[in-house]
Amino acid sequence: FQVFDATCPLVTKVHVEVAKLAKEGYEFLMIGHKGHPEVEGTMGQLSDGIYLVEDVADVGRVRPRGDKLAVVTQTTLSVDDAAEILAAVKARFPHVREPKKQDICYATQNRQDAVKLLAPAVDIVIVVGSPTSSNSNRLRELAQRLGTPAHMVDAAEDLQPAWFEGRQRVGLTAGASAPDVLVQQVIVRLRELGATTVRKMDGVTETVHFPLPRGLGDRSMAEAALAVAQGGDEPARS
Repeated sequence: FQVFDATCPLVTKVHVEVAKLAKEGYEFLMIGHKGHPEVEGTMGQLSDGIYLVEDVADVGRVRPRGDKLAVVTQTTLSVDDAAEILAAVKARFPHVREPKKQDICYATQNRQDAVKLLAPAVDIVIVVGSPTSSNSNRLRELAQRLGTPAHMVDAAEDLQPAWFEGRQRVGLTAGASAPDVLVQQVIVRLRELGATTVRKMDGVTETVHFPLPRGLGDRSMAEAALAVAQGGDEPARS
């Protein structure tokens, strides 16, 4: 088998940072959600000396062995999500080494900022994203916290007509890694359910680009890999 490493570069960056600082004698507080694959992957870089904090209360229970302490975060938390916990960490451990802002997934933060503008202007919010996606769940929770009913769907067929009864304006957003094709399919379904116009809100233009995984730098290699993955004899068509 040929293996292609498609790990998000932002996640890899945190893994490398943890391994590097651990060699310098640092212990770590990791802000994140227990059981999330990214949290397990980052904490799995070390056999000990890394403590998970999910909320402010957890900060008070941490008992590090030494004075050299650093904070890392699950990248799919937004800056807003991490702010309260980080403030508690800094209050208890004033000399802690803070996480770099660029460790946070910019796409997660941008989408939360957009929902803050979107939710008050609509009657219901639909989030396209997987039930296991941390940042998608946060978008739904944020809309609800702002007073707007919100539902998360994995695909267009998950939309329930009853959700839209008596609601004229529907807000639509998606998790950071939800493919655009799913969003477009949801829009088609919303039109079938009665939507007459679709307007795209202005937002932050994302200009960050990451290189393809090593070995997938040209189209022929990418098609060959897809063909093998799908078990076909002909190159897969995107």
